[in-house]
Amino acid sequence: MKILFHHRIASRDGQAVHMEELIDAFRRLGHEVVVVGPTFVSKQDVGAESGFVTQLKKGLPKFAYEILEFLYSFYAFRRLKRAYDRHRPDVLYERYNLFMPAGVWLKRWVGVPLFLEVNAPLFDERKRYEGLALGRFAKWIENVTWRGADRVLPVTQVLADYVGKANVPSDRIVVTPNGISRERFLRSVDTEAAKARLGLSGSIVLGFTGFIRAWHGLQMVIDLLAERGDERLQFLVVGDGPGRPELEEKACCLAVADKVHFVGLVQHDAIVDYIAAFDVALQPSVTPYASPLKIFEYLALGKPVVAPRLPNIEEILVDGETGLLFAPGDQQSFAAQVRRLCSDEDFRKRVGSAGRRLLEERDLTWDGNARRLTAMFEQAVGSHNAALAEAS
Repeated sequence: MKILFHHRIASRDGQAVHMEELIDAFRRLGHEVVVVGPTFVSKQDVGAESGFVTQLKKGLPKFAYEILEFLYSFYAFRRLKRAYDRHRPDVLYERYNLFMPAGVWLKRWVGVPLFLEVNAPLFDERKRYEGLALGRFAKWIENVTWRGADRVLPVTQVLADYVGKANVPSDRIVVTPNGISRERFLRSVDTEAAKARLGLSGSIVLGFTGFIRAWHGLQMVIDLLAERGDERLQFLVVGDGPGRPELEEKACCLAVADKVHFVGLVQHDAIVDYIAAFDVALQPSVTPYASPLKIFEYLALGKPVVAPRLPNIEEILVDGETGLLFAPGDQQSFAAQVRRLCSDEDFRKRVGSAGRRLLEERDLTWDGNARRLTAMFEQAVGSHNAALAEAS
C-alpha cells in the first residue's frame, strides 16, 4: 500500500519521534511511505525546538504569523498534489496542525481517503497559552479540517471528546495512543550498571526525560529533595528547555543542587541508557488530553511511574498496579507516592513489571499502531473503490 504522509513538524522533540517511529513501522510492514513536510526541519537532538520557527514567531505580530501559517497551506497543498500525481497513493495520513487544511483540500480535489492524527486541541491550547489574533477563523479551520477527514485519530479518549464536540460522527473517531519501539525499548536493562556509568551508584534515582518547561511541575521534585528523608535520593533530568534555569536556581536556593543532575539534550537512540538508571520515573504534570510518550518509554523499560491522577493518565495506568497516581498539583500527595516506591524495592519491581506487561498485552508499540492503522486503511480503500465502481 502507498501512504502519503503529511506533516508540518519543524522540531526535534517528541512530535518528531512519534512521526518518525510511525513511518518506520509502516515501512517495516512493507508499505511505501511518501513524506511531505517542511524542508527546514531542525537537525538538533531530541528535545530541541526549531530555531527558525521560534524566531519567526517571536519577530512577527500574532496576526501576521497566523496569516503566514495559513498561507503555508497553499504551498503544502501544491506539494501534496505534486506528490499525489507522481505516486498515486492509496491513502493520505496527516498530522493535524492549526491553520493547515491542505490535506482536506487534497481529499476534496482527488478523493483520496484522509486519516487525520490529532495530538492536541490546538485551537483551545493556543488560545489559552499564547492567544490567537484570528480566533474565529482558527476555530472554523479546525472544525473544517476535523470534519473533512475519513477518520480522526486522537491519541486519548479525552481528546476524542474534544473532536466529538466539533460534530465529527463518533464512528469516524478512533483513539490511537502513542507507542514505543519494541526493538529499542522492550528489553531488560541493568539499573545498577546504568547508575555506575553515571556516577550514581548507591543512590535511589528519580528520573525525568523530555523538554523542560515550567508547567512540567519539576519544581515539586526539588521540593521533595529538600525535605528531610532518604539522603540517597538523586534527580536525573534528561533533556533541556526554557524551564531549566529556574529549576537550577531553585535547587541552589534549597541547597540540593548536588542532588540534581542535568544531562542535557541526547539522541533518542541513547535515551534508553539514561532511563535504565531510573529507580522511579516521574511525570509530575501533564496536559489533560495528552498521551505522554515518556510514560510509554518508562513502562517498556520496567520503570514504576508516578503521575497525576487525570483521566488521560488513567487510560494508561491503574493506581497501585501499573503505576502510582497522585492528586494533581498536590505536593504532599506527590511526595507520598514517590516515597512509597523509594522505600520498597520489591514494590518498585512489581509495579514496573506490571507496567511492562500492560504495554505488551495491549501491544502499545509503533508496529502495533501501524498494523491497526493498516486495517483501517484497507477498509477505507475498499469502500472508496466500491463507491467509484458504483458511480461508474
